[in-house]
Amino acid sequence: MPERLAISQFEGRPKAELDTPALCVDLDLMDANLREMGQCILSRGKQWRPHVKCHKIPAIAQRQIAAGAIGVTAAKTSEAEVFVNAGITDVLIANIVVGAPKLERLIALLRHSDPIVVCDHYAQAEMLSTTCKAQGISCRVLMEINLGLNRVGVRPGVDARELAQAMSRLPHLMFAGIMGYEGHLLTIADADEKREKITSAMQLLTDMADAIRSDGIDVGIVSAGGTGSYQITADCPGVTELQAGGGIFGDPYYIERCGVTGLQPALRLITTVISRGKLERAVLDCGRKSLHPDVHPPRVASTVSGRPLPDAEVVQISAEHTTLELGPHSQDLTIGDKIELIPGYSDHTTPLHPVLYGLRGGVVETAWPIAARGCIY
Repeated sequence: MPERLAISQFEGRPKAELDTPALCVDLDLMDANLREMGQCILSRGKQWRPHVKCHKIPAIAQRQIAAGAIGVTAAKTSEAEVFVNAGITDVLIANIVVGAPKLERLIALLRHSDPIVVCDHYAQAEMLSTTCKAQGISCRVLMEINLGLNRVGVRPGVDARELAQAMSRLPHLMFAGIMGYEGHLLTIADADEKREKITSAMQLLTDMADAIRSDGIDVGIVSAGGTGSYQITADCPGVTELQAGGGIFGDPYYIERCGVTGLQPALRLITTVISRGKLERAVLDCGRKSLHPDVHPPRVASTVSGRPLPDAEVVQISAEHTTLELGPHSQDLTIGDKIELIPGYSDHTTPLHPVLYGLRGGVVETAWPIAARGCIY
């Protein structure tokens, strides 16, 4: 009920009237970012399967599909359920599905959609095959290759070839291809070095695809590419699809740390000044429960009316409060003023909120429940 009240109460009203902290997105900027990403990927002959973990909202995924995406990538089975129930049936679950409860959810999805599941070990694939066989159903699978991130993924070479052969023989599994993630290379500062290393990682991935094909196994999908690398990965031959999705919000992390170009920060967290204990300090009504500072810190944008605050800086974030240090051009802030912060990394911030307000011209045009919030299973 509180979520529905927030949505219905503020549509068509100025953003300044939102209760705070309020997570908002500038629709014009988001749509421009979305078009930029789609054009970059599609113009290079790749398919686009954007990850939805940054927004968790089916309506935004539908905008991505309208811009040319073939489906979406989800982090968890429960997250995939949200998008399948919204009519998006081609979902890559870019995670390893282990355990009876998750497999039961996956079977339910397979009855009315066509998800793809990732494996990096025979034990996972065998469990999936046994479950599918018992239910008389089949599932598409990708094998994940470790490209150097050293998180998940089978070792390239003999191990990968043997696992692909074993997976392809399991009943009720349809070996659809391979994937790899170059996430350990996103923040390399030197642009030439970054391009060289990402290109090398993609060569490793596509060489494995060719080796598996030489063993008589079809590799239709070669999936890779996060937002922090998509402009390079899109140039790599042999990659068939990219999973980059978070760039639609133009996070400062991607722009400032990963060197991604052509995107603009679209997210804002509207907050209220609640304390002014000293001239050089202001305290806001948001904290780690609404603004995640890890990966990349937030920065101050302006007052809600658009006045720049060039010398206001976030210096501390606790559970419910954010402390700003104010220079001389920002010290006229008063209690009750509303200001806008730019979250540094959307993936960790959107799940903290029940609603994302879509703004156009400073007015709330739409308000989306963050439907896949809390989908951790």
